[in-house]
Amino acid sequence: QPQFVESGGGLAQPGGSLRLSCSASGFALNFYDVGWFRQVPGKEHEGVSCISSSGEGKKYVDSVEGRFMISRDNVKNIIYLQMDDLKPEDTAVYYCARMGLCSLSGIRRSVRGSDPWGQGTQVTVSS
Repeated sequence: QPQFVESGGGLAQPGGSLRLSCSASGFALNFYDVGWFRQVPGKEHEGVSCISSSGEGKKYVDSVEGRFMISRDNVKNIIYLQMDDLKPEDTAVYYCARMGLCSLSGIRRSVRGSDPWGQGTQVTVSS
């Protein structure tokens, strides 16, 4: 069964930066569009950003546009999320997941495949 492993979270001050990484087992991640999602307690998962399998297509929700950058290394099969100028409202558990198609409407609606969520990585932004 496909499994996702997210890492790189931690505590950052407002205005700080973190870089998240996403890897997977059970399939070759480089063949798929992949999205980053986040969840705060009591709420549904929220789409953040997605990247096409080639890495050429990248989409961001409005709240992170200009601050976050998604990328991928298809040799290492890793997806990255560089998060700069972090804000307290970015505090959440971050997850990655396969998407059928990386699109702005898809990431805004948090559309993803049927794979189970990984454990996620906690990002806390606080002074």
